[in-house]
Amino acid sequence: MVTIVNACLRGGRGGSPTSVFDESLSPTPDAKYVLSDAERSRVSVRMGTSHAVFVGRVVGDEPVDLRFFTAEGELPACGHGTVAAVAYLAGRHGGGEHEFRLRVSGRTFVGRAACDGDQIRAEFDPGPVVVREATSFEVGLVVDALGVAAGDLVSGACVASLGRARMLVPVTTPGAVVALSPRLDRLRAACDGLGLLGCYVYSVPTRMGGVVARMFAPSIGVPEDVANVNSTACLAARMAGSGFIELTVDMGDVLGEPATIVTSARPGPTGVRVLVGADAMIVRAVSHRYHAR
Repeated sequence: MVTIVNACLRGGRGGSPTSVFDESLSPTPDAKYVLSDAERSRVSVRMGTSHAVFVGRVVGDEPVDLRFFTAEGELPACGHGTVAAVAYLAGRHGGGEHEFRLRVSGRTFVGRAACDGDQIRAEFDPGPVVVREATSFEVGLVVDALGVAAGDLVSGACVASLGRARMLVPVTTPGAVVALSPRLDRLRAACDGLGLLGCYVYSVPTRMGGVVARMFAPSIGVPEDVANVNSTACLAARMAGSGFIELTVDMGDVLGEPATIVTSARPGPTGVRVLVGADAMIVRAVSHRYHAR
């Protein structure tokens, strides 16, 4: 059974539809059912979602393992997939507030959920973010493929890593973000050549921390993401040095699926500590054929 969760809602609407596959469930108690990684990569395609998160079996007091797949294969981390998994686990445990120990790519952390009717607020620490300035060569390749209008580009593009590297590109206004019409074949070639997951374009934050952003990731089979939590966490780490403690990032409007992600960033013993949060809603469950092994 696959559960569809809309992650990163805005005002109870929109969000990124995400497939949640609970591997602790099986059709019969006396059979072991597993999926190969190739089969996992096909789940999101079959369900019509950009990403799928696989929730591992609970073993004693061990953390719950999460794995993430797109049509192009496995990802080391996925922020809105984590939001969807936390919401799913909270729904499985009923209303109220919940805390779950999660494990992604060997890293253990806590996901928290607070239920309010059919909406669930999920929050977690995505882990340490590594940021470096992008070179002029890197910026030139990516900006050309993005089709950023003359005069809209702002200095300060960077490469940020949270599981995988991606480029963060600032532009002048929300309108400049909306107006982008990237050449996805060229953007994929540029990102593949530079070893990037994709490109996150964002407007210069307002004084209150408001941002409009779009994430293009054709290299992983996602031309444009409705919501990208991990790239937003990277932005929070980047902007913390400029005095922005909290950000509210709107995405997805161009795709007709309004999405919002909120972040906070605080100094920590090993660098900036970022928290990300978003609302989610469990939409429906869909039957999926298991394969016995």
